[in-house]
Amino acid sequence: MVHVNVTDAPTAPWTAQQLVEAFPWDTAPRYLLRDRDAVYGAVFSGRLRSLGRHEVTIAPRSPWQNPSVERLIGTLRRDCLDHIIILHENHLRRLLRDYLVYYHTARTHLALGKDAPEPKPVQRPDRGRIVAAPLVGGLHHRYSRRAA
Repeated sequence: MVHVNVTDAPTAPWTAQQLVEAFPWDTAPRYLLRDRDAVYGAVFSGRLRSLGRHEVTIAPRSPWQNPSVERLIGTLRRDCLDHIIILHENHLRRLLRDYLVYYHTARTHLALGKDAPEPKPVQRPDRGRIVAAPLVGGLHHRYSRRAA
């Protein structure tokens, strides 16, 4: 995950600004695969072209054509949002920020050999007992060894 932000009323200018914040300077991918949501208006398309990038739209009502995004949304819902009642926009921002820290540093990924994207060294049993550190408001935990 590169960038996340929240608004209750996304617009084409807001979405175009998120594109710039997600990919500063010359870091944007060559192609951007997107759905046909109305939030991607002329302003967004113009901003993408100004970055020298091309947009590719998926077929109408075909979310399976963008599997990476569908997988991420499903994981976010199953691991986090289905278990918490969101109180307000700031609460959602904080929750997403905390979840993304957990996702990158503690959550196991099968494709990475059950490691996290930011790997941790293996802790030997003689390093102490296992303790749990709550993450994402206690919804998930990171386990590590601490000397007694």
